[in-house]
Order: sequence, then structure tokens, then C-alpha cells
Amino acid sequence: MAGRKKTAEAAVEVKEAVAEAAAPVEEKKAEKKAPAKKAAAKKPAEKKAAAPKKAAAEERKVVIQYEGGEVAGTELVDKAKECAGVKSAKSVVVYVRPEINKVYYVIDDNTFGNFDLF
Repeated sequence: MAGRKKTAEAAVEVKEAVAEAAAPVEEKKAEKKAPAKKAAAKKPAEKKAAAPKKAAAEERKVVIQYEGGEVAGTELVDKAKECAGVKSAKSVVVYVRPEINKVYYVIDDNTFGNFDLF
């Protein structure tokens, strides 16, 4: 994830640099035209550099099926938080061992536990 953030920040910096480099060209073109159009030419370039596009949120769903039973991944995370007595957490890691019918969890790197899968 850190690599994606750095790439996104670099892309924003490149877009800003391109917008700044393009601004003198636009100003020269605007100087040839009427002064009223000069102010209008600058505003669209500033908006493009200031507002990078946001990626659409990705929908994720995990379903675990084993010997005729089925459980959703979100249910496992919610049950782990419930068993630990935690309402909100920064990180929840769930390990599923269907062959022994157990789910192990780690919440915020300091709360550990397990419960039955089915």
C-alpha cells in the first residue's frame, strides 16, 4: 500500500509540474487575446492540478465453505471483535482452520483468541 501512496503522490507532483509548465504557454496565448479571457484561461488549469481523481472503492467478499457449512468473512471478523469485547479496532487478522473447526484472531497486535467456526 505504501508503494501505491508514493506512486499517487508522485503522479500528483508530475501533474502539478506539467500544469505549471503549461501555464506560461497559456498566458502567452491569453495575452494575444482580450484581457477578460486571460483570467478564464487560468482557472481551469488550476482546478485540474488541485483535484486528482479518486479511485472507486473495491467491493470485497469472502465466503468459507466446508463440509456443507458456510460462513462469510465479515461475520468472522465481527464475531472475533465480539469475543474479544472490542467495538472498534485498527486491525483485525483472522486465521481459519476448517479441518479442526477453529478460527483464531489477533486484534490490534495485542488481543488474541479463538472460537469455533461452525
